[in-house]
Amino acid sequence: MHVRHAVTAAATAASVLALGLVGAVPAQAAEYSSALKIKGVQYDAPGRDSNKCSGGNTKNEYLTIKNYSRTATVNLKGYVVKDAVGNRFTFPSNHKLQPGDYIKLRGNRGTDSDAKNVVYRQNCNFIWNNDKDTIYLYKPSGARADVHSYTKKSNDRDGNGYITYHG
Repeated sequence: MHVRHAVTAAATAASVLALGLVGAVPAQAAEYSSALKIKGVQYDAPGRDSNKCSGGNTKNEYLTIKNYSRTATVNLKGYVVKDAVGNRFTFPSNHKLQPGDYIKLRGNRGTDSDAKNVVYRQNCNFIWNNDKDTIYLYKPSGARADVHSYTKKSNDRDGNGYITYHG
């Protein structure tokens, strides 16, 4: 009797867990319905890698983030970009993307510009690995807005160091 009750309780717990996972699918899909998505990444800056602030090429490594909404303007303040090992950048100030607009998040130091659609990480280290990595984009709430993994061999067929995700 006790064994049967334990089995029934375990089966009930498994059913609840399964239903919880099924219930989580739409919520997960909803967080990926973000207006902001990763359009592409120049994960391997052209030339020989040099992360020197002066004369280096980290500014040529960039992530393009686009507002795919047809109507909503999105403020990047508080959005977080992260790689597989936890290197991260948080957009520290207001930068509004109109519908269809994009921003290039570049390495190195520089002056952010709405007119030139650029934000600098103010860091001279490369963030993306040249062989493989995962790129995460998080909303200010902490919900995941977009994620993409890549390998040079599988995703960069022309070998130019740039991968396009969303057109």
